[in-house]
Formats: sequence, C-alpha cells, structure tokens
Amino acid sequence: MSVSFSTFDRLKSRGVAAYQKGEYLTAKAYLIDAAECLVSLAEETKSDEARRQHEELAAELIELAKDCERLHVSPRSGGRRAQSEREDENSSDASEWIVREKPNIGFDDIAGLEDVKHEIRVKMIYPLSHPELAKRYGIGLGGGVLLYGPPGTGKTMMARAIAFELNATYFVISPAQIMSKWVGEAEQNIRKLFDAARQEPMSVIFIDECEALVPKRRSGSSTVMQRVVPQILQELEGFDRDSDRALLFIGATNKPWMLDEAMLRPGRLDTRVYVGLPDATARFRLLEIHFGDRPADEDLDFGELCDKLEGYSGADIRNIIQRAAAIPFTDAIGGRDPRPINMQDLESVIAVIPPSVEKSSLVKYESFGGDGS
Repeated sequence: MSVSFSTFDRLKSRGVAAYQKGEYLTAKAYLIDAAECLVSLAEETKSDEARRQHEELAAELIELAKDCERLHVSPRSGGRRAQSEREDENSSDASEWIVREKPNIGFDDIAGLEDVKHEIRVKMIYPLSHPELAKRYGIGLGGGVLLYGPPGTGKTMMARAIAFELNATYFVISPAQIMSKWVGEAEQNIRKLFDAARQEPMSVIFIDECEALVPKRRSGSSTVMQRVVPQILQELEGFDRDSDRALLFIGATNKPWMLDEAMLRPGRLDTRVYVGLPDATARFRLLEIHFGDRPADEDLDFGELCDKLEGYSGADIRNIIQRAAAIPFTDAIGGRDPRPINMQDLESVIAVIPPSVEKSSLVKYESFGGDGS
C-alpha cells in the first residue's frame, strides 16, 4: 500500500504533541503508525541515502514509542505530574543503569573471539597486573572498544564476560534510556552516566545498538542527535586514562557504517573488533556449551556437525540445538520411550533453518574493517 510523506508528518506531529502533553498511550499509537509509514516510504524510495535516513528516523520513533509505554501514568495524573516525575527521576544518580547482579560468564565461556579477548587484556587486564611495565611503556588504563558484526555473534555476551573478568561495575545502557525529546535532558543523562562511572574504581559502560545513539550527523537529523553526539565525545575525552580509575567504554552495533565518524577517532571507540561468524573451533565449542547435559546419541558427531553449521551464527547454533532437542522431548510426551538427541534430529532442523546472516552482508563488514568507512 502506497503512503505519502504528508501522512507520516501528520502522524509524527500528533505523536510528539501527545507526548509533550503527557498523553503517552495516545502518543505511542501515533508514533508507531508514523514509524510504520516511514518504513513503507523507505521501501518505495530509490535513493539509498533517503532510505537510510528514513530507517534511522523510524528507529528513533520506535524507541520513543517504547519510552511512552514506560512513562505511562494514570490519565487522572495528567501530563504535568508525569513531567514532574520524569524530572525527579533525572535528578537522581545513574544507579538504575548499574547491573546489580554481576555477570557470571567469563572468557572461558565464550567460544572463539580471541581477538576481542586480546584487546581487552591489553587495555585493562595487563596494565592492572603489570603496572610498572604499563607505566614504563606509557600504556594507560581503559579506552573505547567497538564490537561490530552480524546479529547473533555474541557481542552482548562478550561485554558481560568483560565485566566479569575485570570485576568492574557494569553499566548497561540502551539508546532509549538516554534519548529524550525534552530539551537538554539527553545531555544530562550522558553527564550523569559518566559522573557515576568516575566514582567507581573500575567501570564498564556498555551501549548496545550504539548507532542509534551516535548516528552520522546530517543537516536533516534530529536536534537531539545534534546535541548528544558532541556530549558523548566530550565525556570520553574528559576521562583521564592516567588516573587510578579505569573506564572501558564498549559500543556494539550491527551497522557500524551508520556511526558518526567522530566516534571512531583516536581516544574514542578507536579499537574496532570484528565479531564475526564462528570458525570451526568456535562452532565445536558452541556445540559443547549448548548441548550441556542434554542426552546425545552415540552417532552424534560434533566434527561432522561443525562442517554442516559453517555460515551459522552462535545464536543460530543455539536455536538449532534447542529445536532438535524438542523433537525427542515431544515424542516422549506423546508416549514414546525417552531417547537421546541423534544426528537425524539435528539434520532435519538444519534442513529447514538457513543461516540468518546472508553472505552478501558479510562483504560490508569486511569493507568497514578494511577502510573504516
């Protein structure tokens, strides 16, 4: 169905107006409709640049719609009360971003990704364990790391493992928590976050889908984005790497080419690590991890499975094992004798589940890693 830009603009305007009045459920409905309208416009446009801008703005509107759901209060309270509660929330510290239950997975629980582990050891672990050598060679603590690659390759899990290995205070941030259409509030959230990190002996700030928070700035991009990107750059540059307090700033993205170029310069997310599809060794380890204590038939050959699973992501492999395990499980529920998972179970699932990452998309990641564009 064809839609017009005027329809989108009308829906967006009504959504923003309702948001500003504190009518969050109404705003959410309009904003979602506006985002869907913009996605349709993106599909119809022939310009790659226009399509990309439409998709970015649609993502912003969806995040704002999610924010509306969180901010929803009883209609009797009105917009003024909602805004007051929001201001009170922003006057607090950043404790709501700290993961209270510390991660319980470490590097040994991560299959492959040895390049990522090495970079973290150089930036954080080795300077702490060898302070004299670090001082001699001028190696500072902390810094910025960009984890980029296809979906489902373990970027979020790696961030958790990093925090575990460092025994650091772990801040997990989503763009929706930071961004706000209230003037000046997004910048305040950024300052609040980094101020809290400075109070900790060692902290890890992890921002998933960071391209939504620091996208390429264009003349047509939102005024919120125009303010937030410089604020983050300022905070990163203001963190003293020679002090006794260490900060590791980790951004993860499936779309690194959408990041603002300034975020990739020295002193920011300057260490870029490609988190790609698992190699044969990593696939074998993933099979061991996800099979765990599940009963496996004697005919099940992990080596042969590794070959069959080439091109699959870690998330794909986990899903395949879960679905294969469901076959003998449902058979047993139906009255058959319980049996172990066999090769036929896995092959039948692999036959109907293709890899989630298309080979053509891998070229873009390789290009980004090669020239940084």
